[in-house]
Amino acid sequence: MSRFSANNKKIHQSNIKKGPANTGSVKTGVLLCNLGTPDAPTASALRIYLREFLSDPRVVEIPKFIWMIILHGIILRIRPAKSAKLYESIWTEEGSPLLNISKAQQVKVAEKIAQQYGDEVEVVIAMRYGNPGITQALQAMQAKGISKIIALPLYPQYAGPTTGSTFDAITKEIQHWRWVPSLHFISSYHDHPGYIDALTNSISEHIEQHGKPEKLVFSYHGMPKLFHTNGDPYFCYCHKTTRLVVDKLGLAESDYLLTFQSRFGKAEWLKPYTDNCLSDFATQGIKKVAVISPAFSVDCLETLEELEVESRKVFIDAGGEQFNYINALNDRDDHISAIVDLIKAHL
Repeated sequence: MSRFSANNKKIHQSNIKKGPANTGSVKTGVLLCNLGTPDAPTASALRIYLREFLSDPRVVEIPKFIWMIILHGIILRIRPAKSAKLYESIWTEEGSPLLNISKAQQVKVAEKIAQQYGDEVEVVIAMRYGNPGITQALQAMQAKGISKIIALPLYPQYAGPTTGSTFDAITKEIQHWRWVPSLHFISSYHDHPGYIDALTNSISEHIEQHGKPEKLVFSYHGMPKLFHTNGDPYFCYCHKTTRLVVDKLGLAESDYLLTFQSRFGKAEWLKPYTDNCLSDFATQGIKKVAVISPAFSVDCLETLEELEVESRKVFIDAGGEQFNYINALNDRDDHISAIVDLIKAHL
């Protein structure tokens, strides 16, 4: 009997979703992915968003049974209201800064690709958590008969909780499709020349406008040290990105510092910590700093509130005098060109 027989009990038809048959024509879908955002700066919206985010085993590596008790019994009862106030402080009339800037990126990337490939390539954005979701974006591609998907998580430095989790979400959906399209997953671009050039340009432009800081701080999103110990390359990729930018800028070792922000919980995270370093600068006589966060392709809560507001306060309260935050690359033209170059390598 053929192993493809309708009687084969190993075929779980209830798990296979219907979709259009392969017509033989090749149309490519580009999926630009970012972390996500709540639908509104409210406690109820944050509760939904945080439940999805903090339930991801890539994000919190604690035995599920124990973590679910902590998450639902403590965190989701307290944190949503606190987080809502922070999101409210950065919310705009148009809504979430992260989502709005991501939409601007999508429009510019689509326009540049269309100049060369016409309507044969469709560019969409999706969020790992919240809306618009990855599942919905992929199902829309399936409905259109797209036969090739290029997934680009907009996290320059690979990390399991971000890039790895995005891969999980994409494959979780596609593994249920009867016909699986070609999939190209771009896992990191921490050393891509276009990305390094865009970072270097943004720093150079800032220095031209505001003068050279006594210390340039490269503040990356934090990660539990245990993740690095267990083999996550994020720490190394952050250092390589910094080294490449510093070399192009011609900075001396005393001109800059690499740090990590956004730690959560009591476990040890990657060091040095951004807030501690900013506080210590006062005792070192450093009065003028500029901070950039290369791990974020789009300005969001961690940059607009944590760095712009909280870190500024830490530095000024410790005796600092001038604190400047250098915006994420967002929809800068050189950043868009770098993203398009990454995609075109798979077209």
